[in-house]
Amino acid sequence: MKNIGLFVGSLRRASYNKKIAQYLCRIAPEGFKYSIISIEDLPLYNQDFDDDGDVPKSYQDFRAQIAKLDGFIFITPEYNRSVPAVLKNALDVGSRPYGKNGWNGKPGAVISSTPGNLGAFGANHHLRQSLVFLNVLIMQQPEAYISNMKDIFDDEGNPSSTSSTDFFKQFVKAFAEWVNQVT
Repeated sequence: MKNIGLFVGSLRRASYNKKIAQYLCRIAPEGFKYSIISIEDLPLYNQDFDDDGDVPKSYQDFRAQIAKLDGFIFITPEYNRSVPAVLKNALDVGSRPYGKNGWNGKPGAVISSTPGNLGAFGANHHLRQSLVFLNVLIMQQPEAYISNMKDIFDDEGNPSSTSSTDFFKQFVKAFAEWVNQVT
């Protein structure tokens, strides 16, 4: 069983990104278990915690969680043409202390979404820059820029169109193939 962590860059209760993550958990391919990993309780990264040996328990727990994962899917909105601070903070916490990058060498993928028309293109590519530096082996295709999110899911959390259902199923299938190829 491959354990895949889903990291949602929106903390909003009615987050479109959480809806995507919840749906992906329901359609995870055979041999894969998808779990949403909480990032909301991580204090802003401060190297003094590591240097002084006073690491918050939330950091310790988070780092232990990502160490056990076989891969990652990052699901992000776009804030000011970039990723939300909470998601960038999670990347920083997981990559420290220096020399103990928990993301290193594991497969990953990015989904960006927006209620607008551009599919959060800026956030998607900005996030990819950080992930490349952290040596996350990012799946290149299919790319996932989800526009008009207010129309994508019905009230039960299922895609409201066959084309959306097909896209998400194609995405998780491609990601499973990617994980199996690089691990």
